[in-house]
Amino acid sequence: MEIHLSAHNTSRRDPHVAVVVPCHNYGHYLGDCVQSIVNQPGVTVEVLVLDDASTDDSAEVASRLAEKYPQVRLIRHATNMGHIATYNEGLRQVDSDYVVLLSADDMLAAGALSRAAGLMDAYPRVGMVYGHPQNFTTTPDVRVPRLVTWSVWKGPEWRRLQFRRGLSCIYSPEAVVRTSVQHQVGYYEPSLPATGDLEMWLRIANVADIGRINGVDQAYRRVHPSSMMHTTFSAPLVDIEERVRAYSHHLEACDDRDEAASLRRVMERKASEVTLGWARAGIASGKATSSEVDSAQELAGRLDPAAASSAEWKDLTVRSQGGTTSERLVCDVRDFVRDKRDYLRWRRWRHLGI
Repeated sequence: MEIHLSAHNTSRRDPHVAVVVPCHNYGHYLGDCVQSIVNQPGVTVEVLVLDDASTDDSAEVASRLAEKYPQVRLIRHATNMGHIATYNEGLRQVDSDYVVLLSADDMLAAGALSRAAGLMDAYPRVGMVYGHPQNFTTTPDVRVPRLVTWSVWKGPEWRRLQFRRGLSCIYSPEAVVRTSVQHQVGYYEPSLPATGDLEMWLRIANVADIGRINGVDQAYRRVHPSSMMHTTFSAPLVDIEERVRAYSHHLEACDDRDEAASLRRVMERKASEVTLGWARAGIASGKATSSEVDSAQELAGRLDPAAASSAEWKDLTVRSQGGTTSERLVCDVRDFVRDKRDYLRWRRWRHLGI
């Protein structure tokens, strides 16, 4: 990884950025979303809103926005096609320098597109740029940027680090992709409705370098009860299994079988560790039932048979089945060390991107 100070765009033209906005029953959020796009400075934007047969007023809101802003175009579905088909329909149509897939309930931070375009203009090998997404519920906290830097990885290096991390380091609204790279790698995989974005990032890293904007929010990710992450794909164990499917799907297309086998072992060990960690946290908070803990332990052992001899496994057994005072004390010490390690890992992601 290389770290660079960000540079001003010295191009005589404004980069052309297409933003694809899939929308299903998010009419009450759509105005904020589109407003955050059309107000982006230093770029020429076009907005493609795809209303996937919404039953609320999404289509009417989008029509009014298209009348107000010449950059906005609306496509309406007569029948619901689902999110993956809608994503792919929009992405196939774009002909721009760069492209963003932005859910109708999310927003871009001011200047996000010019910052991402500036990095990709400076580094033609970079196929995707991301940054920090701020979670919000009602109104984003607009922060004054500090020192803004760029992280740039060679694609294979970033991909290996992502396998080691296990959790996706990109949430989605902050990702800006070079359009030629998007068309080169293809579109979202229908068999991965929950983790198609993770598999997409890996595919892009397979053919291009990866960049990140540090020191400033790049997008605002709305957290609300009807968001997909709180409905269809909310169960933690299901999420872990879906992540494993995404990694596995990517590795099936890997030409280097030795590398694929090595990455698979790394991924399965990490997924097993995350599963045990979730179960441990669930016991501590009282939110995980005994059957859920058993299911987590079974999944962890299936992912990595060696997990049964790990400290994480032993500590989970003590937590779930009881243990001596000295055993619980050892668990407390190890949990303290794990929490510190997880915090440092979060700090690294927060400031450097992975």
